[in-house]
Amino acid sequence: MTNISIKKHTSEVIKKPRVTEKGVIGGEKGIYIFEVHKSANKTSIAKAIKEMYKVTPTAVNIVNRKAKNVVVRGRAGKKAAIKKAYVFLKKGDKIDIA
Repeated sequence: MTNISIKKHTSEVIKKPRVTEKGVIGGEKGIYIFEVHKSANKTSIAKAIKEMYKVTPTAVNIVNRKAKNVVVRGRAGKKAAIKKAYVFLKKGDKIDIA
């Protein structure tokens, strides 16, 4: 199995930052949450963060969230599955997401 994420451009590896209450609190501690491409791995995410934000992550954790069935206004639907990356930075480093 080949790893597609190595060939991907930086902007394709990291889709967007996850701006949530938990993410804002983590940002104060040096932990940032990003939504990433489904084939991305820890090394490709670390390289993309280094390239985009000019900071070196100390660690990267990945979480896969499964798709969920939901009912909205009486209609059945599905929330998409996503892959999140928790990026840890050393003290003093910051990422400006705004």
